Amino acid sequence: MINLDYQSRTPIYEQIILEIERYVSLGILKPKEQLMSIREMATTLGINPNTVKKAYTELENRGVITTISTKGTYISENIRKVVDKKIENKIKEIKQNILELEKLGLTKEEIIKKCPFKDIC
Repeated sequence: MINLDYQSRTPIYEQIILEIERYVSLGILKPKEQLMSIREMATTLGINPNTVKKAYTELENRGVITTISTKGTYISENIRKVVDKKIENKIKEIKQNILELEKLGLTKEEIIKKCPFKDIC
């Protein structure tokens, strides 16, 4: 289920994080759904278990997953907050990019005119 790009400069553990977050955002992975164990995921992907552990640890820190000792790893029940936070962060990035473009001397009108996504700019 997780697609890794071994040619990418993005570390494998980050790719795992991004894929799981994407599946959660799309509703493919649902709250309380169990994920593969670290060992199973590593075997399936053909990577070191420590890489999966690093990804799972970061996902747990972000509130995306919860690990229950001896039971497994599950998608968090309050995932809506996590998704909303990620959306909020992306919007902040967009605002920051617009501010940087304005510092380069572009007006909002010029930014909109140069935007390749005419239907959303």
